[in-house]
Amino acid sequence: MLISWAVNAICPALEQGEQLVLATVISKSGSAPCLAGSKMLVRSDGSFIGTIGGGALEAQGLERASQVFRTGISQHFTVDLSGRDAASMHMICGGRVEVLLEMITPDPATIAVFAALRGALAGEERCFLVSGLGPEGDISRIKRCLVRPDGTMTGPFPHPADWLAALAKLSHNATYPVLTVIEGERFLVERCYVPSTVFLFGAGHVSQQVAEMAAKVAFQAVVLDDREEFANRERFPTAEVVRVIESFDDCCAGLTIDADSYLVIVTRGHTHDKTVLTQALRTDACYIGMLGSRKKSVEIRRALVAEGFDEGRVNAVHCPIGLDIGAATTAEIGVSIVAELIQARAAREKLDGR
Repeated sequence: MLISWAVNAICPALEQGEQLVLATVISKSGSAPCLAGSKMLVRSDGSFIGTIGGGALEAQGLERASQVFRTGISQHFTVDLSGRDAASMHMICGGRVEVLLEMITPDPATIAVFAALRGALAGEERCFLVSGLGPEGDISRIKRCLVRPDGTMTGPFPHPADWLAALAKLSHNATYPVLTVIEGERFLVERCYVPSTVFLFGAGHVSQQVAEMAAKVAFQAVVLDDREEFANRERFPTAEVVRVIESFDDCCAGLTIDADSYLVIVTRGHTHDKTVLTQALRTDACYIGMLGSRKKSVEIRRALVAEGFDEGRVNAVHCPIGLDIGAATTAEIGVSIVAELIQARAAREKLDGR
């Protein structure tokens, strides 16, 4: 899954004439310290963003990335975390991981593909990227092609049209990258998407924890509060948007809240919480959660049903918010909330067959 942070980092670097190496976990079996689709973007000075699992596995990825910079040739490697590789790397996960290291150069064709991808993501198009890896065993020259929902393409695809149709079919339900072979030619198919949005109503300490952790698990955060000293970039460096609002009275106005939106209500008081919740219930958000005790939850639910809100919709609100893990500190509460967000997202993806 080629998500927006990677594209947003690649595009300006290419525009400045910089070469990059993109490491992607293209397959994983058994227990491993990463997911298929995990990415790490490496610069020529050795700095990087993202992760492919940390530890010795990531160290090997960085070492091999330096080889790619020297040779200009993409490569891939496989690590068996159940045998000799595991012992030498002091990792006992027991799985198997294959990592692709792509040389990304600032040539016109590559710049065009990633620029088109950035534009598609900005427009929230559900496109997919096909990387032609060449014949099996030879990935020295990777050709990339961006395919949009309407079938238009940016980049070369020098193969029969029915091959592209087969790859498009694979991409529809691909939560993770799909590695496939057609008549000896190897392809990597990645669905490209904008992460689900978590709207954080309130910019206090719990909200800080949620925003930071949510960014690490492929959510983008939008933070809203009526206090400028709380809602600012210094406190929320990883948030996609930080907005100071006039008040919570009409705080959902102008927000794009759809069926892929998660609303987390963590304001500084019960009155504000209820004000936001009454607006949240009128949206199409797939998840609504609110900080508070069980007693508060019962009182607010009764009041909202009495005001005419649908009882089923009201009862679907997660209050107290977060998984019940005995959380006490703000950091622990943040963990419990993000864990519940992950659980809700996974349930939706399973239901949708993604």
